Amino acid sequence: MTRSALAALEREVTACRKCPRLVEWRERVARERRAAFRDETYWGRPVPGFGDPAARLLIVGLAPAAHGANRTGRMFTGDRSGDWLYRALHRAGFASQPGSTGCDDGLVLRAAWVTAAVRCAPPANKPTAGERDRCRPYLERELDLFADARVVVALGGFAFAQLLRIFRHRGETVPRPAPRFGHGVEVGIGRHVLIGSYHPSQQNTFTGTLTEPMFDAIWTRAAELTIP
Repeated sequence: MTRSALAALEREVTACRKCPRLVEWRERVARERRAAFRDETYWGRPVPGFGDPAARLLIVGLAPAAHGANRTGRMFTGDRSGDWLYRALHRAGFASQPGSTGCDDGLVLRAAWVTAAVRCAPPANKPTAGERDRCRPYLERELDLFADARVVVALGGFAFAQLLRIFRHRGETVPRPAPRFGHGVEVGIGRHVLIGSYHPSQQNTFTGTLTEPMFDAIWTRAAELTIP
């Protein structure tokens, strides 16, 4: 039933045209392309979640990258952020291989599901509040479908804040004042443990704000909480 429901959600997500600004941008990027990818066919649509239908760990990012997942059609692939993420997930036992370049490269996730707060690539990587809120029902449905996923890792402050909003709106007891985002921050919310991680963006990794040992510590902790 979960597989069927996820397939239905994927069809709905990939057909979404609720946000005119995002539709225009993602499709324009797919037409114009970056020079390095000029011979490739871009996905150019909203990007669905990806992973194990029996996931016990949910990983939530901000949005697809314009020339990453907006090109490949798989969340967190085709860019440096994805390289960092899947290397770390492989080291922690959540991924079958240390990299992913597209939907047909053989990557399999174990006990993990990768998704995002916003499903279309936004200009300057900055969705508006309205775009964030129109995409929210998709993330909420994933939270419902993965009833056994008690650990949620938020990659970046945007995803962390959106998850707090969702949990509070759903009647969960969220601490007040709201927990401040930080790397390694853990918040118990009902049956969930929300873990904050710096996003593996080039800005963070090139400056040393996020190092591989720091990133590995997040997935080691997630594994402690999710893998029997």
